Amino acid sequence: MLRLTSIVGSASDPATAERLHALSHRGVVEYVTLNRADTARRRLHVFTDRGTEAAILLERSERLANGSVLRLDDQGAVVVRLEEPQWLALEPRDTAAAIELGYFCGNMHWKVRFAGTMLHVSMEGPAEDYLVRIAALTGDGRVRVAGHG
Repeated sequence: MLRLTSIVGSASDPATAERLHALSHRGVVEYVTLNRADTARRRLHVFTDRGTEAAILLERSERLANGSVLRLDDQGAVVVRLEEPQWLALEPRDTAAAIELGYFCGNMHWKVRFAGTMLHVSMEGPAEDYLVRIAALTGDGRVRVAGHG
């Protein structure tokens, strides 16, 4: 059984995301899907999406979240996913802003969906991590944050 004893990072952190992306090309990233209630727990018995049995054994100070990375080494990674996807809703001011936002999201390898003029980013970490990354676009009004959660 795999023992996961700490949160080693967040999938939304740029350096961690880069490592996860490289590992995903090798097919060695596994996901543990939890519901919101489970994120408050410190001890869990779980199975990854690949069937690996694991025990999550965290310190009191650590809290699981969507995108919590529980293992990250050259052999593979284990990442937490929440059952209900969390979305960051963004509204570009005009066509130029929409193109720039789409280009940026693509470079970040963010999963997105479209609804009318809105672009929704699937969050694999805290909303603040994403908002910091798009601060240049939101700061001057090219993109408006229409909601998240």
